[in-house]
Amino acid sequence: MSLADRAIPTPEEFDTYKERFSNWGRWGDDDQLGTLNHITTETRRNAAALVRDGRSVSCARPLATEQVLSGPRNGAPADHKMNIGVMGCSDYIGVSYHGFANTHIDALCHIFTADGKLYNGRPSSDVTEEGAKNNSVEFWRHGIATRGVLYDVPRHRGAEYVTLDEPVHGWELADIAAAEGVKPETGDAVLVRCGATEFWGENPNFEPFWKTPGLHATTLEFLHETDAALLGWDLMEAPGQDQYQASSMPIHSTGIPYMGLPLLDNADFDALAATCAELGRWEFQLVIAPLFVKGGTGSPVNPIAIF
Repeated sequence: MSLADRAIPTPEEFDTYKERFSNWGRWGDDDQLGTLNHITTETRRNAAALVRDGRSVSCARPLATEQVLSGPRNGAPADHKMNIGVMGCSDYIGVSYHGFANTHIDALCHIFTADGKLYNGRPSSDVTEEGAKNNSVEFWRHGIATRGVLYDVPRHRGAEYVTLDEPVHGWELADIAAAEGVKPETGDAVLVRCGATEFWGENPNFEPFWKTPGLHATTLEFLHETDAALLGWDLMEAPGQDQYQASSMPIHSTGIPYMGLPLLDNADFDALAATCAELGRWEFQLVIAPLFVKGGTGSPVNPIAIF
């Protein structure tokens, strides 16, 4: 199976992804960056050169407090408590950001292999109650700055959003890049818009909320072959992939522990899509600054696209 064949992998073929797309040892035994190693000083300079109009666009959803989002999809609403005094005010923010509500980035300690390994072959015992000794988000504290490319699937299909019966495949991402006039480059942040806002607007009570429309495991091959630095999405894995024995999350279970691929979850690409369409540009500088959390499994983030 390959992208050129446009064929869905069998369970046996999917199982080979663990070795075919593995980056264990590729950047040395001490590597903590995974596919972020594809972002070089030249990559950052080239991304900065894409800033011509001086416009910036947030790709984050609002912190999911109970007031912002209620229901099963936000089972642990973020806390936002105000402290108002006579001469000023302050506030407290607390958030359990993993899941399907808050915009966040997954660190490489977030998902284990089936036999208890982290990215680069490290033991999952490196993750303790005090935090992760390796593969934590603290190693990304200097920020992520690279070329972002928006793959606007609904626009390409002429639809409002991706549907359950038609997941996004790797070859479709290649088709979209060609249609947008963009050549995938090493170190890209691949941002895939599925139309989450429209989907949830029409299906507010959709359950189970972790089986929304989204991406198929075939996108892993596209990400590997193009040496992408990270994947961002507004909807995650598509349903109907249980045959891959990956807890219905084949991209998470292969991308993070084997490829070392950071995932930007629950992004909001609506304003970005509108800006790209207005300017006729689908590439831009993308900047993500994770919180410096020692031993952290990820971080809530506000990704910024700059044109």
